[in-house]
Amino acid sequence: MARHGLPTVFADREQAEAGGLISYGASRVDAYRQAGDYVGRIIKGRKPSELPVILPTKFHLLINLKTAKSLHFNIPATVLSRADEVIE
Repeated sequence: MARHGLPTVFADREQAEAGGLISYGASRVDAYRQAGDYVGRIIKGRKPSELPVILPTKFHLLINLKTAKSLHFNIPATVLSRADEVIE
């Protein structure tokens, strides 16, 4: 956590937006789409117990470069290039 000088990784982007170093987790947009698909199947008459369990396939990497700089933490360019979003 930034106030303690610790580089921290979170699963939810809100924590990285609020000062955490990195967030990496399943895409909420994709999860909501999958939930909508499940609801549609149930409305059409499928039993929930018949539906397969779907694991996330899309993940989102957000790096808070502002926090990294305040912690004097160097994020390699190769990691930055893989980020879906960088807060500067």
